Amino acid sequence: MATAPSLTLNDLGLDWPDGTVALRGITATFGAGRTGLVGNNGSGKSTLFRLLAGELTPTSGGITAGGDVAFLPQTVTLDVEATAADLLGVRATVDALRAIESGDVAERNFDVVGEDWDIVTRAGEVMRSAGLGEADLDRRVGDLSGGEAILVAIAGLRLRAAPITLLDEPTNNLDRDARARLAGMVRSWRGALIVVSHDIALLDLMDDTAELRDGSLTIFGGPFSVWREYLEVQQAAALQGQRAAEQMVKREQLQRVEAETKLAHRASTGRKAFLEKRVPKIVANGRKSSAQASAGKLRTDLDGRLQDARQSLDDAAARVRSDAHIRVDLPDAGVPARRRLAVLHGTNREFVLQGPERVAVVGPNGVGKTTLLQGLVDPDSSREGRATATAHTERIGYLTQRLDALDDALSVLENVRAAAPSVPPGEVRNRLARFLIRGDAVDRAVSTLSGGERFRVSLARLLLAEPPPQLLVLDEPTNNLDLQSVDQLVAALAAYSGGLLVVSHDDVFLARLGIDRTLRLDAEGALVEVEP
Repeated sequence: MATAPSLTLNDLGLDWPDGTVALRGITATFGAGRTGLVGNNGSGKSTLFRLLAGELTPTSGGITAGGDVAFLPQTVTLDVEATAADLLGVRATVDALRAIESGDVAERNFDVVGEDWDIVTRAGEVMRSAGLGEADLDRRVGDLSGGEAILVAIAGLRLRAAPITLLDEPTNNLDRDARARLAGMVRSWRGALIVVSHDIALLDLMDDTAELRDGSLTIFGGPFSVWREYLEVQQAAALQGQRAAEQMVKREQLQRVEAETKLAHRASTGRKAFLEKRVPKIVANGRKSSAQASAGKLRTDLDGRLQDARQSLDDAAARVRSDAHIRVDLPDAGVPARRRLAVLHGTNREFVLQGPERVAVVGPNGVGKTTLLQGLVDPDSSREGRATATAHTERIGYLTQRLDALDDALSVLENVRAAAPSVPPGEVRNRLARFLIRGDAVDRAVSTLSGGERFRVSLARLLLAEPPPQLLVLDEPTNNLDLQSVDQLVAALAAYSGGLLVVSHDDVFLARLGIDRTLRLDAEGALVEVEP
């Protein structure tokens, strides 16, 4: 595989308009192969991608690209009025071609079409790789499943064939079949491909792994699992080094105390001998001066050794990772074991969710899983699916797949307070800190947040609501979480006493939740219980 550089970052930095530092001093080179970019939520991965794609202008340093850069953002599904043709990047060409076919011979239409007279046919072929067809070119993103929209957008990037492509969390909302199709695309991808993802299976298809952490970007030659094994060995050695350095500091501190005790004893003995006139004054003064000089040298040596030990400890501690995690404390929902919370109506039979039961709904993209959840939360929803649901409680907390329940124009604090208006702002700030949203970040507009940050705010708004929900409805909750935050979410949900209804394609996540029942929804609206 070619090793010529495709993207070079030279002392790259970005400050937000309010002066907050987003990135600082990033220097690295991405090669021409496939690179997985990892890092904890909030580390700046999406911001770095927006810089590489030209959506943001760096405030320092620069970027040298070896060709055009195509970009799939996390927010591709948020523009619900866009069409599949928009996602493919062929909307203008298709519209111009249709205008010509309808009799509009304006020169501008021919200029737009150029040589792409077969654009509809080629677009249809690309659409079929996403499980759709030519007839779906005019479908709104809002009428597509999240997975369908993402696959169409990725197919559009392949159609564009830019030398450099950036994919930000491409497996979000993809079912098993769609992930397999994406894996096939990645294996045969031409040009440089840089992927931000928390999907281990996808990251293991990469040639290199880049990590963005504490403002530095490091690139490891190998896929994610190999990098992770290397990191674990490195961290084990770092922890051992830290423990050894801690013991050295303790030994030096003990020797310092022992030395001071001996010096104090010698000084006391000398004073006592002088007072008892067993030593002439001139001799005593000489001994005193010598002892003071010796004591000073000893203290200097010991202080130096202790300082060196402490510096070694600081250096060793700096090599040990101390990642911050979400700490979520869920309220007691107070749901009796036999309390009916919801009924799911398949075309074949019904399933009742009651008490603190945990139910997962799985199935391919496009069969109506999200529509089922929306109908449960909002009975007046205009979208209708074959399978339906009826709520038997008004206290439902709903985390949408698109994370579009937030007001982008408002701050984080304002969004969360809207769900808990009686809670004082100071207390809301304290609670937001448990979601790693601290300081000035609380006052930032939601529109400036990364996908992971947006998830944490959405989760905080859900879980800090008053009164607490009796039923949590989660639509692909792990899409924007790093692996550490998934661990914390699993722990929090394990302690939740209410009902849980979750849609997810992440089998590992569902297994960790302790799901009581797994229901598979098919295209005909039938619900069938399967082994979790």
